[in-house]
Amino acid sequence: MEINDIISSGLLEMYVLGIASSEESGQVEDWIGLHPEVKAELSRIEKSMESYAMANAIEPGNFLKKQVLGNISQADPHQKPVSHTGKVVSISPVWKTAAAAAVILLIGSSILNMVFYNKFQKANTAYEQTQQQLYAQNEKLEDMDRDMSVVQSKYSEPVALHGLEVSPEAAAKIFWMKNTGEVYIDPTNLPAAPAGKQYQLWAIVDGKPVDGGMIITSAKGKKYQIQKMKTFGKAEAFAVTLETEGGNPTPKGDMYVMGKM
Repeated sequence: MEINDIISSGLLEMYVLGIASSEESGQVEDWIGLHPEVKAELSRIEKSMESYAMANAIEPGNFLKKQVLGNISQADPHQKPVSHTGKVVSISPVWKTAAAAAVILLIGSSILNMVFYNKFQKANTAYEQTQQQLYAQNEKLEDMDRDMSVVQSKYSEPVALHGLEVSPEAAAKIFWMKNTGEVYIDPTNLPAAPAGKQYQLWAIVDGKPVDGGMIITSAKGKKYQIQKMKTFGKAEAFAVTLETEGGNPTPKGDMYVMGKM
């Protein structure tokens, strides 16, 4: 049995409360001897339960405390308690034992509920985190599949856009679909756009620049790679300029990359 399974089984809590069977108690004692981690966890549980009991203890009022202490000091240990009716009243030892056991079980039940609730909360949080991680991974895989379908399409014609004087190291790549005229761009190697600025794609058609759409480089912590732009049935070349955020009807900013078909 793995140590994590032992710790999460609930037997350690039952052992501390004294409600484990003799077989279960023997098993716990074997684990304590074999695994220092289990011994440490048992010590932690004992301290937690002690803290819980102390935190939820109710101190009797001063009047009740004085009355009880006064009765104890005046009581004759050989005298039986007498009621106001003159009849002898006594409580059976069986009922005393049963009452004590009921109180212990009630406290134990409350502590166990707290312990298992905390473990459930931790397990639920871990499950939700795992679900979020899986969702993020699935999103990445879907993006990769979509990108690969563009790159590997038999109709895809790649066009390399090379850095110009303003940024010689900049680069981008266009994927033009010969059968549909759809245009995709991979802007991964463009420099990060400054605040208030955004890259804009242009297609050179009959010698004139035509707006190809705004390029999204990142959003909500996600770095975009291949993204679809406006469709062009034909184009002589493609270029990317850095414009004010939202773009312009004609290019006004510096041209970063350009490539001919």
